[in-house]
Amino acid sequence: MSLSFENALGVHEQALKFRSQRAEVLANNLANAETPNYKARDLDFSAVLAAQQPGNSQAVSVAQTNDGHIAAESLIDQVAGLRFRTPLQPSLDGNTVDPEAEKAAYAENAIDFQASFTFLNSKFKGLMTALRGE
Repeated sequence: MSLSFENALGVHEQALKFRSQRAEVLANNLANAETPNYKARDLDFSAVLAAQQPGNSQAVSVAQTNDGHIAAESLIDQVAGLRFRTPLQPSLDGNTVDPEAEKAAYAENAIDFQASFTFLNSKFKGLMTALRGE
């Protein structure tokens, strides 16, 4: 009998990947808080996770048609989940980053990441207990 990690671990492995990518996007927003005309973006976690479920094909196909093109390497570029954030009050220079909202979103994402990590850790502990026959 073979062990399927996709079935055993569930969605938590993918959740960790997407949470870390969302942290990158939010950190990028914070780094560009003073950049004129920078548009804040966010990763729609539920849309990205739904696109990864079997039978759901919302992925965007990216073709490199010229040697000068940069290859898409991250899941953010491959999945329709990266959205521009609608500002509550945009600045005069066109920047839509609200540093306080970004910090709050980053903190919330860190808590969600830790929760997914804890669930994944408990799954591994359960698998180890089953393999030992305890």
